[in-house]
Amino acid sequence: MSSLFNLSGRTALVTGSARGLGFSYAEGLAQAGASVILNDLREEVLKESVKKLQDKGFKAKGLVFDVSKEEAVNAAFEQLDAEGIKVDILINNAGIQFRKPMVDLDLADWQRVIDINLTSAFIVSKAAAKRMTAGGKGGKIINIGSLTSEAARATVAPYTAAKGGIKMLTRAMSAEWAQFNIQANAIGPGYILTDMNEALIQNVEFDAWVKSSNPSQRWGKPDELIGTAVYLSSDASNYINGQIIYVDGGWLAVL
Repeated sequence: MSSLFNLSGRTALVTGSARGLGFSYAEGLAQAGASVILNDLREEVLKESVKKLQDKGFKAKGLVFDVSKEEAVNAAFEQLDAEGIKVDILINNAGIQFRKPMVDLDLADWQRVIDINLTSAFIVSKAAAKRMTAGGKGGKIINIGSLTSEAARATVAPYTAAKGGIKMLTRAMSAEWAQFNIQANAIGPGYILTDMNEALIQNVEFDAWVKSSNPSQRWGKPDELIGTAVYLSSDASNYINGQIIYVDGGWLAVL
């Protein structure tokens, strides 16, 4: 592997990574040489996912904490400090979806989506950046956006607001932290074949719309996001900052 993309000797924390795209990111970074820390609230599921990586010979551990609670995040990083573990790469992947027309949307449901999809990225990144700057080496922060960082769809207003916020939060991170050799960027996945999208995948009308609207005429696969994650985690992206890269099959390029 080219040294530009080699992550050996680095430690990556991926939030919301017991399953789905988060697990794919973690496995991809492990394949590139990184030690990975998986995070989730589901302890048993997390243990299973960590074991899957360990059984493949990768360095992996699990860390259970709620990314939307600052006290829990700080406690998790203090635990890593005590173990002598420095996070070099952070992927803010944790997220949820909630579909309902805005006129019927309760404030509590709005807030829950904002907290988990947007505020958590601020909380976890703040804890990581404090340590990246104090260590003097810098680091990589990768936020996970969406097509809805650019375009809206009906019934997902809080998700759209959160992912639009992720784009601008990423730029704010760059504005403040680039001077400390921290590169903060984002990935905007298109429609990907994941458990979270299972209901949409099984909807014949929606599936046909995805395939007809996308220039690639298909859904994306989880492993097709790995290359971008590795790139943004590696020395190959050392002068890339404040950007969001859409991995969408060309979706946003057409009308």
